[in-house]
Amino acid sequence: MTRGGGFKSDLTGKEKAAMLLIALGPEKSAEIFKHLKEEEIEQLTLEIANIRTVSPEDKEKVLEEFYQICLAQEYIAEGGIGYAKEILEKALGTQKALDILNKLTVSLQVRPFDFVRKADPSQLLNFIQNEHPQTIALILAYLKPGQSSAVLSALPQEKQADVARRIAIMDRTSPEVIKEVERVLEKKLSALVTEDFTAAGGVQSIVDILNNVDRGTEKHIMETLEIEDTDLAEEIKKRMFVFEDILSLDNRSIQRFLREVENNQIATALKGVSEEVQNKIFSNMSKRMAEMVKEDIEFMGPVRLKDVEESQQKVVNIIRKLEDAGEIVISRGGGDEIIA
Repeated sequence: MTRGGGFKSDLTGKEKAAMLLIALGPEKSAEIFKHLKEEEIEQLTLEIANIRTVSPEDKEKVLEEFYQICLAQEYIAEGGIGYAKEILEKALGTQKALDILNKLTVSLQVRPFDFVRKADPSQLLNFIQNEHPQTIALILAYLKPGQSSAVLSALPQEKQADVARRIAIMDRTSPEVIKEVERVLEKKLSALVTEDFTAAGGVQSIVDILNNVDRGTEKHIMETLEIEDTDLAEEIKKRMFVFEDILSLDNRSIQRFLREVENNQIATALKGVSEEVQNKIFSNMSKRMAEMVKEDIEFMGPVRLKDVEESQQKVVNIIRKLEDAGEIVISRGGGDEIIA
């Protein structure tokens, strides 16, 4: 970025960030702070305190640089690094485009297998269905849950649980392995991955995928894992349908599971959850019952987080049992579309 008009060329990133926050004003800055770590907030607060004044020229140029970086990130999201570079070069010239892209160190580290993230799942299946289960697991761990769930559902049953287990126990994969797999899948891809070991997979990754597959696929995978790896199956089950997902249930399903839950249990489970979740539950109770539960919550006093989580898990377990029995419906992907 060309600098002039008194704009210091040696400003640090923190100084620019502080000037940007000053320029944006207290309300917008407060919103930004919500997304930062405590340490970052402390550092920026110190920088802001040390800045006495920001000249109109500096303010304008900091805002302009921020705007250009935001545009570049948007272009990267739309069409990748190459697309962003082409658009920025046309608008700003080659050097300025490179300067802006070089600032985006995080965005430049393109997520592995980016070239297939926009592919149709059926096309993707053709790419990988005959690969080793570990290779399939590696690829699915990096894709969107919706894509991964569609591919997992379409794999032969004998591969599904194996791939699911490999995703769940995956921790970190070296960039060399990722690059080799990418090279095999797409020779033309110029992968821009970090030289650090890249984290992907894990229990939450397979939970996100299983939450999107059809119930039949999920059931087969979980039944197989319960035999092969009981502890892993239990950990996955605990995360499969969390208490807050009650918001996705229809009113009839909520009314059904509430019949199986004791008042004190639901009162403890509702302690500290969002108002939206509480209102969803209360709206499916009789007025008298809702008032009783509200009173229980009010007179309960402080409750240990562990007790709240245990009560919520008990409610979730009831919901999953009722789903298994076909008495309530949890909306999922795949073959679980609901027909009125």
